[in-house]
Amino acid sequence: MKFDFTGKVVIVVGGTSGINRGIAEHFAATGAKVAVASRSQEKVDDTVASLKQKGAADVMGFVCDVRNPDEVEEGLAKVHQAWGDFDSLVSGAAGNFPALASKMSANAFRTVVDIDLMGTYHVMRSAYPFMKRPGSSVINISAPQAYLPYEAQSHVCAAKAGVDMLTRTTAMEWGSEGIRVNSVVPGAIDGTEGMKRLAPTEPIRQMILEDTPMQRFGTPADVANLCLFLNSELATFISGQIIAVDGALYQRGSGTFNRKLAEPLYKM
Repeated sequence: MKFDFTGKVVIVVGGTSGINRGIAEHFAATGAKVAVASRSQEKVDDTVASLKQKGAADVMGFVCDVRNPDEVEEGLAKVHQAWGDFDSLVSGAAGNFPALASKMSANAFRTVVDIDLMGTYHVMRSAYPFMKRPGSSVINISAPQAYLPYEAQSHVCAAKAGVDMLTRTTAMEWGSEGIRVNSVVPGAIDGTEGMKRLAPTEPIRQMILEDTPMQRFGTPADVANLCLFLNSELATFISGQIIAVDGALYQRGSGTFNRKLAEPLYKM
């Protein structure tokens, strides 16, 4: 199946690395106009060049910190001024590090909440006036920590649970305007910064692989394909959903991997 988003305006916040860059590149390959945003001008420039090579009808990029609503609003307003209403918005900026709640500073906890939850809100709230009515779609990149308790991840669990509830409530509030909102939950996606940070050794990678019923790691393309579907005419009655792309990994809960992640922190 091939998707055609020729002439469509797609925004991917956090779209300069990892899963989110893969999403941006797949939209570019369908002929969409794609705008990306991140905190690094260097990454924005590199991604813009890549998107042009991938076949995007047009490309833009801007620098912002999702914790700063004014920067987000200014960047999105420039895209809207250039291209008009948004057909698709992907909000994917995130932050994570393992830490026990009892040993984490208030500032460390707040940092993740500010990036993951407040950042998602700032992106959605700033983009809301620019979304096409009817017929546009918002995708929030969530995480299993939204519904599975993980040791050493209390900050991420709290933040991502908020993201998914934001998805559900805005799906109801914005539905009458023809704006759909869904969350996508990636599994163990190989070649990403998240995998490098949380599974830095081969034994841990093998542990995750053994816990995954489909017996393989995911790829950015796996997540991008779901995003393409959710933004297509095939998904016009799907909204308020939390959909995992995980090879059934999360059916087994947080698993052995989480215990191994947390064990060293108890000894510190």
